[in-house]
Amino acid sequence: MQILKNKTNIDFIGKRKPAVFISTLINLAILVGIATVGFNYGVDFAGGTVVELKFDHPVSAAEVRERAEKGGLHDVSVQNIGSASENAFLLRMGGVTQLNEENADKAKAAIEGLGSVKNVYADLANGIINFRSSTPLTAEAIKAAVEKSGTGVQEVRVLGENQGGTGVDYQVVASGMADKVFGALSAGLEKPDFEQRRVDYVGPQVGKQLRNRGVMALLYSMVAILIYVAFRFDFKFGPGALLAMLHDVIMVAGYYLVSRREFNLTAIAALLTIVGYSVNDTIVIYDRIREDMAKFKGKPFAEVINIAINDTLGRTILTSGTTALSLIGLLIFGVGEIFDFAMAMLVGILVGTYSSVYIASPLTIWLDERAAAKEARVTATA
Repeated sequence: MQILKNKTNIDFIGKRKPAVFISTLINLAILVGIATVGFNYGVDFAGGTVVELKFDHPVSAAEVRERAEKGGLHDVSVQNIGSASENAFLLRMGGVTQLNEENADKAKAAIEGLGSVKNVYADLANGIINFRSSTPLTAEAIKAAVEKSGTGVQEVRVLGENQGGTGVDYQVVASGMADKVFGALSAGLEKPDFEQRRVDYVGPQVGKQLRNRGVMALLYSMVAILIYVAFRFDFKFGPGALLAMLHDVIMVAGYYLVSRREFNLTAIAALLTIVGYSVNDTIVIYDRIREDMAKFKGKPFAEVINIAINDTLGRTILTSGTTALSLIGLLIFGVGEIFDFAMAMLVGILVGTYSSVYIASPLTIWLDERAAAKEARVTATA
């Protein structure tokens, strides 16, 4: 299939300086925004709970959110998944257990009101309250007191007498947020009108670990690609490919920053895919540049690059256009994380094509000019 019947002669390289200037400003603005505002981290990275529900009757996301708020869930995100006829929703909220800073003090006060209780300690990270009582208490009495204070109880553990014999140690394990969701949406109903399909818990420490590993995966992939390009071509080509990759990653990160879409493991997958796509397009142009350097000996390097870009323009349009068409289908019919992935990829394709021309190529020209100037100085002093 031939997109461009006649050979083009567009002066891409002639516009490299304003393009590099604008790109630099946008990239700096995104980096400042990430440092000051930050991403809207999803449950994968920030920690929390995700519950998937399917209702047995038509209901909107607004109605589900209203029912959740009436049941005491004020910080919950409700998202429709699948087609409207499926009546399926994802509910996202912070926290893994019902024990948080707000109700921990109330739960501790309720436990202290049971009698001669001391050493009450609330472990918010694990959703556990530890305490010691000088007189024996029943698990039922402890559970009733804590639940009355507003925290659901999954289990009360009697750990037995302490080593000094000064009392009995107890442990209260708070219920998960999924139980609170179930209770909030079932309030006032004889029978729940929904089915709980899936529950995912991610603790804050695990989320932080996932985030760090995702960033490291990006860095390792970039280093590996830099080494490949340096061996495949030569030193002056490698930095251009790396800078183009960094440019594309920052631009797609800017999409998540500006749109406030959730930045999660799917976002990392999109960024890794874009890194591969970006270097693929860059290497195609680099390969043609290397061929044209041998074909057009004596021509200025900038002119050779311009010829190479024009020669590969049809191939670039075909490749990028075909990939973009499949992503448009996902944007139309996809929801949730599928939509986010498709949009991030579409942004990545556009900036990846742009960076191969206006980021990688100008840096290659600059390195070539610098090497030529250094060689001229050496020759002059010899």
